Amino acid sequence: MADVQNALAGTGHLVRLALRRERGIAPWWILLIVTLALALVSYVNRAMGTYELKLTYVELAARNVFLRALGGGLIEPRLEVIATWRSGGFLYVASAFAALMSIVRHTRREEDEGRAELVRSGMVSRYAPLTAALLVAGGISLAGGVLTGAVLVGMGFEPVGTVAYGAAITVAGWVFGAVAAVAAQIARSARTATALSLAALGAAYVMRYAGDATGQYWLKALSPIGWSHLVRAYQDERWWLFGVPVLVSVVLYAVAYRLLGRRDLGEGLLPERLGRRSAPELRGPISLAWRLHRALLAKWAAGVACFAAAGAGLSPLAQDLISRPSIVVQNIMSVLGVSDMATTLGAYSWYLILIIAYVVALYPVLMTLRLRSEETSGRAETVQSTPMTRLRWAAGHLVVTGLGTAALMAVAGLVFGTLYSLLVGDLARDLPRFLAGALSTVPAAWCVGAVCVLAYGLLPRASVAISWIVWLLTAGLGKIVSPLYGLWHGTPLEPFHYVPNPMLGTPFDVRPALALTALTALLVGGALAALRRRDFG
Repeated sequence: MADVQNALAGTGHLVRLALRRERGIAPWWILLIVTLALALVSYVNRAMGTYELKLTYVELAARNVFLRALGGGLIEPRLEVIATWRSGGFLYVASAFAALMSIVRHTRREEDEGRAELVRSGMVSRYAPLTAALLVAGGISLAGGVLTGAVLVGMGFEPVGTVAYGAAITVAGWVFGAVAAVAAQIARSARTATALSLAALGAAYVMRYAGDATGQYWLKALSPIGWSHLVRAYQDERWWLFGVPVLVSVVLYAVAYRLLGRRDLGEGLLPERLGRRSAPELRGPISLAWRLHRALLAKWAAGVACFAAAGAGLSPLAQDLISRPSIVVQNIMSVLGVSDMATTLGAYSWYLILIIAYVVALYPVLMTLRLRSEETSGRAETVQSTPMTRLRWAAGHLVVTGLGTAALMAVAGLVFGTLYSLLVGDLARDLPRFLAGALSTVPAAWCVGAVCVLAYGLLPRASVAISWIVWLLTAGLGKIVSPLYGLWHGTPLEPFHYVPNPMLGTPFDVRPALALTALTALLVGGALAALRRRDFG
């Protein structure tokens, strides 16, 4: 007993410290999970208010590979089944993402910043930081599942299925929290640990998606995200399946603790890659920013290209769906604002491009957070001990970020437009339209990033929380979340609200793009002026 107490000495203090640091982050993730669950219930209630409409949708999903793979499995024409089927995949991923980021933040990042060494100089055991991180991350996942279940029960959903659904959300977070705990021991930096954890999450989602799309359900059974889907909440509730993620989590926890006991503080199991002796290409702020951002930009470009290719690859299926008139197709045409079948396919495909644009809007947000990270770590101050001024340093990052955002949307437009044209369209007509349409979203993405840059310049300590809130509100109030967007007939404060659909055949209006670009320049100018005046560090 004494050995256990010694091994966990200081855990309680570190748990309280982690909870204090999570107070500006974790509540937003929990709110996102609960809000998304409610949004899908509202959408099903409004769009499929009768049993006949629900039955039509179920039959459509059974025939359409994209819909079947997106929700995960087969459904029944009941409100609770359709709503949780539509939202479940996103909620499981959100819970997993929140947990893994929390684990990395309170373990490997603490070592990178040197705070772990300072904490360990007190009455704190080697295993206390990891234990505290696991308890806090597990609590975040549990809170997301419990609050979602409580809200759904309050709306009248039957309790047994709701408990299963909330538990499925929770165990998804527990599994990937355990994955991140192992990655934090293997990697030598928080960035590498995050990349390994996200790669595991992405692979799990792709396996689950591929299993549902192809009917090879063994792929789904091997995916940690697939385990939550296989519980089948509100249907037959396979309770025994919860033992699989719990057992895997326990095994991964044990592996993480064993690896932690075998490595030195600040080190990892992956060997350190030596860099070059000199960097002759670092001749200014832009080249420095490019050197820092290019690896992440390449990963983003690969991800955007894959998503665009997958979306365009579904064009023949979408064309087949639209060629069969039904109430569901009429609802889709009403949402898209089209009146003929010929325009519907292009307008529907444009919404997939718009989904990519909302995701790409996160890229400038993350690059703004990178500015804050460079400042707090002291690296920016070191750079500014050279002739490079503070404004030149920040401007270099902003230029690379702006061009990188445009490049990502160009990749999306080229890949989607080319495959769409080859499968169902005309290359000379459709490729320029998709490319121009994708690039027309760039000023809106810039505007999202500019608000975050202004927050960084004016309120550096709160800029991380503000940046995440800005992006979440942009995505949550935008065109893609149709329950809120349709309820309010648009959200004027959301920049993508002003991006026109190029597939409707109307002349392109350049004024919204110019206005958003001018607003971006104004916000960035204000941010640089504030950055010049405030204290640094």
